Amino acid sequence: MRVLLVEDDLQIGQSLLRALQDADYSVDWVRDGIAGSAALSAADYTVVLLDLGLPGMGGIELLKRARDRGNAVPVVILTARDDLDTRVQGLDVGADDYVLKPFLVPELLARIRAVLRRKAGYAVSRLGDENLCLDLDKRTLTCNGNTGALSAREFALMLALLERPGTILSRDQLEDKLCGWGKEVESNAVDVLIHSVRKKFGNSVIRNVRGLGWTIMLGNQAAG
Repeated sequence: MRVLLVEDDLQIGQSLLRALQDADYSVDWVRDGIAGSAALSAADYTVVLLDLGLPGMGGIELLKRARDRGNAVPVVILTARDDLDTRVQGLDVGADDYVLKPFLVPELLARIRAVLRRKAGYAVSRLGDENLCLDLDKRTLTCNGNTGALSAREFALMLALLERPGTILSRDQLEDKLCGWGKEVESNAVDVLIHSVRKKFGNSVIRNVRGLGWTIMLGNQAAG
């Protein structure tokens, strides 16, 4: 999951960089608005953490330009400005959430997860059914009563499959979903991850469709 952090304060930026990396996010950090705008034009991000008081170009202007270009990436504003007009302006321009400094990292991570759930159309923090369930907040998988933790890339794999249960995803599609979860995607990454998940939860958790790819069938689909 690739994050763009636009924050000019060195101490805050370094602290957030470490915290996000510890939470298994891949982070690009820039320290002025012009660089932030250029990064948004050049790469696809899962979420943007945006300070408002930036050199070169303010955060509000950066956000406005991104939205004018049709960029719908989720944006969480991080700022010490707590006046109502600034908050309203940020939200009206297109921010998805607003976190006041100083803040605690666990709260920020929870806000990020909530924004991403809303963007993806999830009303709850779980995907699946009573037999196979992925917890989006805890990053755990429950399969037939057995609950276990997932690595960042195992989580990315299961998220991709459970977002579209019953749909066959090719190797290229799954590799694309793994981008941004740390390290480059090796040629055998999908096979290694599927083997790892099956070892934890059983061979039937992920189904192979020979020559096409992999899929997950939930209980109601299997019955049909």
